[in-house]
Amino acid sequence: MMALVSRIASASASTTRRAGIRVPMVVVVAGAVFALTAVLRLVSIGSSADIFTDEVLYRDIGHNTVVHGYPYEGGSPFFLHPPGFFYLLAGWEYAFGFESNAIMSVYDMRVLNALLAAGTAAALTVVVARASRSWQAAAAAGALFAVDAFCIRQNGRVLLETSMMLPAIAGFAVLLPLFWRPLPARARLRAVCAGLLFGMSVITKDWAVFVTVLPVFLAMVMGWGPPRRLLLGIVGMSAVPYAVYVAVVALGGQLSWFLEVKSQGIQRLLGVVQETGFNSAKSPSVVSRLTDEAPTYAATYLVLTVGLIALAILLRWGNPAERLIGLLNLSGGCALAYAVLFGTLEEHYLYLLLVPSVMSVAVAVPLVLRRRNRRTARVVRRFAVTLLVVLLGISGTSYVTGRAEPDDGYAKLRAYLAAHLPAGSSITVVDGTPYFASTGQGRTSGLQDLYRVGRWVTPQARAEAGVRYVVVPWKEVREGYTFLTVGETRRLIGQGDLVFSFEGRTYDTLALYRMPPPGPSVSPESQARTP
Repeated sequence: MMALVSRIASASASTTRRAGIRVPMVVVVAGAVFALTAVLRLVSIGSSADIFTDEVLYRDIGHNTVVHGYPYEGGSPFFLHPPGFFYLLAGWEYAFGFESNAIMSVYDMRVLNALLAAGTAAALTVVVARASRSWQAAAAAGALFAVDAFCIRQNGRVLLETSMMLPAIAGFAVLLPLFWRPLPARARLRAVCAGLLFGMSVITKDWAVFVTVLPVFLAMVMGWGPPRRLLLGIVGMSAVPYAVYVAVVALGGQLSWFLEVKSQGIQRLLGVVQETGFNSAKSPSVVSRLTDEAPTYAATYLVLTVGLIALAILLRWGNPAERLIGLLNLSGGCALAYAVLFGTLEEHYLYLLLVPSVMSVAVAVPLVLRRRNRRTARVVRRFAVTLLVVLLGISGTSYVTGRAEPDDGYAKLRAYLAAHLPAGSSITVVDGTPYFASTGQGRTSGLQDLYRVGRWVTPQARAEAGVRYVVVPWKEVREGYTFLTVGETRRLIGQGDLVFSFEGRTYDTLALYRMPPPGPSVSPESQARTP
C-alpha cells in the first residue's frame, strides 16, 4: 500500500513540475470559476433577456427529437444544423419533463446553457493553466469569461454556440499536454479523446471546425508540437461523429434532402446567399451595430483589441503550447473576418473569436513577464492588473444594469393576450425572414402553443383566418430580420390600434395591434400609432 501511495505521489509531483503549477490549485480555480459563471447566468435568467425567436424554434426541435428520436421541424428532418444540441435538449426534457408553455419552456432550457457555459469556463481555466503554467492567469481568464457581457448574453439564450464551445475547449484541455516535452504517457489515447471532443463540437454546429480542426491542422503544417502523425490522428478522429451522423441520415433514406439543405447552408456561409445577417440588403451595417452597443460591450471590444496584440506575442515568442492558443485565436479571427467581408455575418459569430481572445490575453501576459527584465516585468504586471480591474469593472456594471431592468416583453404580452383573447384565436406575427419562410422553417414567438400563429398579412388571408391582432417586434423589423419591410409592416397595421407595447433591450418596442374586422366600415385613411 505504501508503495502504491509513493508511486501516486511521484506521478502527481511529476505532473505538477511539468505544468509548473499545483494541481489542487487548478481544481480550486476551476471550481470557483464554474460556480461564479453559473450563478451570474442563473440570476434572473428568464427576465434578463426577451425570447429570441430561434430559441422557440430550437425548443420545438428539441421536443420533436424526443417524439421522433431525431430532430424534426415542420414535419421533416431538420438538417440546417447538426443534431448535437437538439439531443442535449431532448435529454434535458427527459430529465425534467416538458413544459407546454413555450416561453416558460425556453426559460427552463436556458438553465441548461448556463450550466454548459459554467463547464466551458472551468475547461477554459484548465487550458490557460496548462498553457501559461500560471494559476493566476487561469483565474483571470475564468473571471473575464464569467462576467463578460457578450458571453453572458450568448450563454443566456437557447442557441447553439454555448454547447458547441464546451467540447471544443475541453478538447484543447486534453490536447495541450501533447505539446509538452517529453510526450505524456498514453499520448495516442489523449489524441483520440481530443479528436472525439472536437468532433462532438462540430456535430453541434458546423462552424466549430474553425476553432477545433483548423488550429490543429495549422500546427501540423507549421511543425509546432507533437509528431505530425498524432495531429493527423486528431483531425481524423474529429470526423468520426459527423461521419456516423451522415451514415445514419443515408440509412434513413434522407441523404438527398440532407445534401440539398447543406448546400443551401454552405451558400449562406460563403455569402452567395445573403438572407440574414449584417451583409444582407435590409440589415443595418455592422459598424452601426457595434457603435450602438459600445456602452454595453465596451469590455468585450477591449478584450478583442488586446487579443490581437496577444496573438502576435504568442505566435512570435511562444512555445508550442502557447502557439496553439495563438492559432486558435487566429483561426477564429479568420473565420469572423471572412464573414465580415464576404459571408453571412450574424452577431453570435463573435463568440467564436471572443473566447479564444480571452485565453490568448491570459496566456500572453505570463509569457511577456518571463521574457522581460525585472523592471519591465513590474510595469507589465501593473498594466495587466489595471486592465483586468477595468475590464471586470465595466463588465460588472453592465451586468448589474442589465439585471436591474427586466426585458421580458413576450412573457408580458402572453399574459395580456391570455386576459383579452381566447385560446386558439389567430394572431399574425411579423417575424422570421424570407429564407425561413421559403424553407418552411418559420420562426415563432412563444405564443404558438396557446394561439394560431401565422403570417396572414393580406386582408383576405386575415379575414379567412379570423385575425384580429398583429404582433410586431419593431427592432427586428427595422434591422431586416423579418419577412416584411418597415414600410410593409406599417401598411399592415395602418388600420389597427396599438393596445399593448413593451420597451426592452431585445426588441426596443414589442407592439400588439388590434385590427378592425374586415368590411366596408374600415377607413383606409386611418393610421395606427407606430414607434
